[in-house]
Amino acid sequence: MSLIHACVAYNGTILCETATGKRDFSQAFQTILSKIPPNNSKLTYVWEQYLFHYISEGGYTFLVMADDALGRRIPFAFLDELQSKFNAYSPPTSSSSTPTASSYSGFTPTLSSLMHEYNTNPPPDALSNAQHNLAQVKDIMVHNVEQILSRGERIELLVDKTDTMAGQAWAFRRGARTVRRQQFWKNQKIMLLSIAVAILLFYLFIANFCGLALNHCSGR
Repeated sequence: MSLIHACVAYNGTILCETATGKRDFSQAFQTILSKIPPNNSKLTYVWEQYLFHYISEGGYTFLVMADDALGRRIPFAFLDELQSKFNAYSPPTSSSSTPTASSYSGFTPTLSSLMHEYNTNPPPDALSNAQHNLAQVKDIMVHNVEQILSRGERIELLVDKTDTMAGQAWAFRRGARTVRRQQFWKNQKIMLLSIAVAILLFYLFIANFCGLALNHCSGR
């Protein structure tokens, strides 16, 4: 078994879902959906031996759970095709402008069929396209779901975005300048202290022969 559980959600509300296993992952799915930022993104979460991959765009989230041995190529190919089929689907007319689970219940068979197809014989063209897309995407990051479930915290990103790395480089340069400035003043203080100690030692040496007021060495 490769792809285990998949769903389509809108603003955190699941519109349709399907699963191939018997284990209940609803808590993990709800936790991940609650952590997804509102901006468009592609992300992978890690939990035990499973990977949770998702694509978030325009308030819609396409999420699939898979075995970690499957990697990312096939799951994201599945998500790309799922997103295309979902966007092409026309739900029955609804009085509500907000997507609901009832209006998209008719899409569930398509979701189930697509998961079965990718678990048995994934289309080669879709896999090639997904491989190319993943090579271009730089913001697919990995989170640890286990820490989120246990403490409700987000772990450190394993793959930082380019702008984050640039910010870190700028902070490093600023810190280096600060250290150099501190070292300069430290050296100045040491030099001044050394001069003061030298003057004191010279005074003590002269005072040993001429007295503390230096009046015994004055010429007549």
